[in-house]
Amino acid sequence: MSAENITRIELDGKEYILIGTAHVSKQSAEQVKEVIDTEQPDSVCVELDQQRYNSIKDGSKWKDMDIFKVIKEKKSTLLLMNLAISSFQKRMAEQFGISPGQEMIQGIASAKENDAELVLADRNIQITFSRIWRSIGLKGKAMLLTQIIASIFTKETISEDELEKMKSQDMIDSMLAEFSESFPKLKKPLIDERDQYLAQKIKDAPGEKVVAVLGAAHVPGIKEEIKKEHDLKELTKLPPKSKVPKVIAWAIPILIIGVILYTFLSNPSDGIYSTLSWIIWNGSLSALGTIVALGHPLAILTAFVAAPISSLNPLIAAGWFAGFVQAWIQKPNVGDFEKISEDATSLKGFWRNKVTRVLLVVVLANIGSSLGTFIGGADVIRVFIENL
Repeated sequence: MSAENITRIELDGKEYILIGTAHVSKQSAEQVKEVIDTEQPDSVCVELDQQRYNSIKDGSKWKDMDIFKVIKEKKSTLLLMNLAISSFQKRMAEQFGISPGQEMIQGIASAKENDAELVLADRNIQITFSRIWRSIGLKGKAMLLTQIIASIFTKETISEDELEKMKSQDMIDSMLAEFSESFPKLKKPLIDERDQYLAQKIKDAPGEKVVAVLGAAHVPGIKEEIKKEHDLKELTKLPPKSKVPKVIAWAIPILIIGVILYTFLSNPSDGIYSTLSWIIWNGSLSALGTIVALGHPLAILTAFVAAPISSLNPLIAAGWFAGFVQAWIQKPNVGDFEKISEDATSLKGFWRNKVTRVLLVVVLANIGSSLGTFIGGADVIRVFIENL
């Protein structure tokens, strides 16, 4: 048995065996089975939360998804990003002929075969996403989304030898150093906090011998954090939402309405111009976003009409209305839901599938509307200043 990716820790009369894996590696899955069969542990910890465990256990439930509910609950962007990230993992996995997360699936199966207690050791993925999103600021969000999108649709492939090298200690340390340099605020919730959470769950696992199946990036941190005590409640708290975005969201429409009214009173013709500028910039750019998403003509028209109004009310968004119309006219069928995973592995597939096209309509119409708000708003303020 290769000990290269295995870390053994003796602590307070218990033995912990950490297996550092690559999430799309054949050798990782095989090694997990070999270690658990040989060691016969009391507990097996896997780097999964309940949500991801249910997804593995129950399989894809896309056909049960209510697209209208997704739009209503403002989850279109999150779902689209999840699909895009999953598609990247799936393409990598297909390159090596293995399912994504196969080492976790093997860990679950081997725990059952060896009568070991299964421990879901990772923090809830939604909590991690929320803590990331609220900690990185506007610039960080833009950089992160750009990097994720760029990496998702890259055609670059790597050899399995390179993938195996990623599991070595030095390579992981250098990757984390580079990662924290690019996104210092991202590393804390994504890596450091999860290292602490995973370490505590592994330490609390029942029995005297515990095997933990982990992504290799977490092993160096867990080796240190397992020696300390961590408050799981503190690590699962959601940070309070900043009031600044809400204040800005309401301040912009109040400012725009006030400026247009003042311009009307000072110079009615300029007031008409300002109103038309606001409507045209908002409507046109939101409609353009819907066109880029290959939305239905009625969805495009809806985006144009809704954007100038929705931009003055932070509680509604043009993309929701355009998305509802798109989903109503070109309603996704069962086949579209069943093909999501397959279609999401290519850029073309995102536009071809009716489900993901609805999500694209929502997201791109909203982006267009946001751009229209800034450009149209700047023009409205320019005319206002001229009339002072």
